[in-house]
Amino acid sequence: MAIHLTESAATQIRTHLDERGKGLGLRLGIKETGCSGYTYVVDYAEEVGPDDVTFDDQGVTVVVDRNCLALIDGTEVDYVRHGLNEVFRFKNPNSKDECGCGESFNV
Repeated sequence: MAIHLTESAATQIRTHLDERGKGLGLRLGIKETGCSGYTYVVDYAEEVGPDDVTFDDQGVTVVVDRNCLALIDGTEVDYVRHGLNEVFRFKNPNSKDECGCGESFNV
């Protein structure tokens, strides 16, 4: 099981953690919502809890709640810029479909 970061995502996360001056890494999870069932939740990881699994990729620690991992295992996290917009993009091999707006997915 693993979560992978592109070089662009890893650079962005490291930059924000450095600017912030605290945090262990990236916390990645999901929650039930949206028209397709699940949406990704991205935040700073401040600590690792007893139900968390950690991955290290390109110098960044990624923290995932064990209960979410089966639905996002193997996901690649990318960071892209389109004009003035900047966003994390997810390539989840477990996703069967995404909604039209790209905000949610189902498995």
